[in-house]
Formats: sequence, structure tokens, C-alpha cells
Amino acid sequence: MTEVKENTALKALINLLDEPDEDNFSRVREKLFSFGTDAIQPLNQALENSFDSILQERIREILGKIVMDQLAGAFSAWVNFGSSDLLMGYLLVSSCDNLDLDKEALISKVEQIRMDVWLELNDNLTALENIKVMNHILFEVHHFDGNRSSQNSSGTFLLDKLMETHKGNPLSLGILYLVIAQRLKLPVYGVDLPQHFILAYLSEPGIVNPTSEDVLFYINPFNQGSVFTRREIELFIRQLKIKPEWSYFTPCSNTSVIEKLLVNLILVNEKSGDAQKNHYLERFQKIIEGE
Repeated sequence: MTEVKENTALKALINLLDEPDEDNFSRVREKLFSFGTDAIQPLNQALENSFDSILQERIREILGKIVMDQLAGAFSAWVNFGSSDLLMGYLLVSSCDNLDLDKEALISKVEQIRMDVWLELNDNLTALENIKVMNHILFEVHHFDGNRSSQNSSGTFLLDKLMETHKGNPLSLGILYLVIAQRLKLPVYGVDLPQHFILAYLSEPGIVNPTSEDVLFYINPFNQGSVFTRREIELFIRQLKIKPEWSYFTPCSNTSVIEKLLVNLILVNEKSGDAQKNHYLERFQKIIEGE
């Protein structure tokens, strides 16, 4: 099908979106889905020019599915081809809440923070000095801080809200900290601690399948990047009255970090009565689980 024929067919289908018969409308909708992302711009134009609430609802529903199919494809590729860019995984999950997310603007903001840290680093700094620089830039220069009043609202988990308010919960602040550290080639990894999220600084970069034995110290981004030892984790676990697991001390993969984000967001949406958003998040969760 040539581009002209495609445009003609798209316009014809969009003109049929006010079809009153549900069966006929379903066929029109399925044909529009088959155009994929090529249908996004014409549908957006139709949405802008429409004053019919039913037609607007139909267009938004079709646009939402097309965009989510695109996001799911991108997320599947992220999971299956290395997941080395944690920021991309975070952006894709945040896009489930806001389909119009300006990814380029958020990447630019993160990159500015990374550059600010990079300018203060040099090869002679120790691991602790590297983290001191990270903490200074993130928490003193850019004024990021923990949101202690609403840690469990969905907004505190999402990248766009974090970059807008500079306040987040342990997971969102931890992911941002981890993104910047990884982009600076610092040997920092996430640690999936129950009811919390912390980071581990390894003894050297490039360790394959790191264990707790490779950890120099741990970092708590929710507490201004404070540094602590395995002993503090043991005390924390004891306070929770749960059985210690090796994973509570061991660096985890980027995929595991994003999976923790998905699990928490799904739980928060269920508790707040906004479970409709979980349709997309659960689809991502199934991709990670290989379903």
C-alpha cells in the first residue's frame, strides 16, 4: 500500500469512528489498530477537531492502545536485549501513567545532573569521595529530598513527578541515583531490600554476578545518600522480624529494579482504587516474567 493510499484509508476509517453499530465500529477499530503508529498523528488531529464526547472517547481509547502496544514492544526489547540503560526502563514504566511523557526533556534533565557530577569527579578520588560528590550535587545543588508525607502515592514513584518536585520515595530516589552512577561508570548497583531500596558500591567495576562479598559499603539515597554497612541491614531486617535472605545484601540487576518498581506501583494503585492503570503495568510485569 502506497503512502497516499494509506493516508486515504486512514482518513476513511477515522470518518467511520462515529459508527453507531458496535459490531461495525469494532471492525473499524481493529483496522485502525493495524496501522500502528502511522495512525497516531491523524487520530490526534481528529481528536483536536472533534466536539463529540463519544467520538473523543473512542479516539482516546484507540490512541491509548496503539501507544501502549508501542511501549510494550519497546519494553520487551529493553528486557530481552540487556536492559543496560536503566533510565530507559524507568521512562517506559513512567509512560504507563502519562502517555504524553516528554522523554527527551527528562533525559536532558538527568544528563544535566550527570554532567554536574562528572565535572567534580576525577580518577584520584576514593569510592567514598565519589559518593560524597554524588550526594553534594543531587541533594545540595539540585535539592532532591525524600518525600516523607506521601511515600506511597503513585506520583512519588514516577520519574516525571520526581524531576518536577525533586521529592521522591526510597525507590524513585534510588533509581535516579543509580541511573546517574551507572552513566558515570561507577560500580553502583541496586539492592532489593524489603520495604526499602538501597544501593551497593562494589570494590571494583566490571564484576560479573557480584555478591555481598564484593560490596564495599551501602548507600541510602532516601537519607541524603548516607553510607552504611551490612550490620545496619541486619538490624533493619531484625526490626521487620523477617528471615534474612542473601538477596537483601546482594546487588541485583536493572531488570529486578524495574520489576520492584512495577510491583510497588501496582500495589499502590490497587490500594488507592485506581487499578485501571494497572492494565498497562501488569502487561509490563508479564514481559519481565517471560509470559
